[in-house]
Amino acid sequence: MDTCEGNFAGLRRAMVEHQLRARGISDDRVLEVMTDLPREKFIGPTHRHEAHEDRPVPIGSGQTISQPYIVALMSQELAVAPTHRVLDVGAGSGYQTAILARLGRQVFAVERIAELAERAGAVLTELGIDNVTLTVGDGTLGWAEHAPFDRIICGAAGPDVPEAWIEQLAEGGRIVMPVGGLEVQNLIALEKHGGKVTRRDICGVRFVKLIGQHGWDNNRP
Repeated sequence: MDTCEGNFAGLRRAMVEHQLRARGISDDRVLEVMTDLPREKFIGPTHRHEAHEDRPVPIGSGQTISQPYIVALMSQELAVAPTHRVLDVGAGSGYQTAILARLGRQVFAVERIAELAERAGAVLTELGIDNVTLTVGDGTLGWAEHAPFDRIICGAAGPDVPEAWIEQLAEGGRIVMPVGGLEVQNLIALEKHGGKVTRRDICGVRFVKLIGQHGWDNNRP
């Protein structure tokens, strides 16, 4: 390990201890993956030095990589088992995708911005993460070809949970996503049992817009 990599490893350990564990993230698998996974590789050179700060960081195309705590919280709430197939909507930098790939069996990731999808795919390949299928498209439609999914997660905020996701969710499955208005949303967890869905609020959040047929109109400010 060279000096630069060693410095980043130390920053990751500090991030996990002070931003995650100290704030109630207790899932050992999530903490281990986020300690090991090089978050800095998912961020361009201009902002790489900000990779482990306690806030979102720009990744280009008007998008961000979420604050480490929020990534950890969503991953913990999703409760991915090693046998699970996961749909990741709004793959962005690919960081959340990589975490899910380490936690589950297979990840199907959708990103609407081709440039981001290409970069995310390159980083996943560089890290040897080969249980991800990544496509460019409208994630609000889900990915019916690969359904059903045990877990669905979304890194952008929509006005509500798209009905297509509920239809593509397996029995006993769970969706974690931010839902609400354009400025402030609630992070929610939805579960499907016996064909019925229940949902609970987790906390208030602020995310970029979920753009698509069952999300927000990209032409709306």
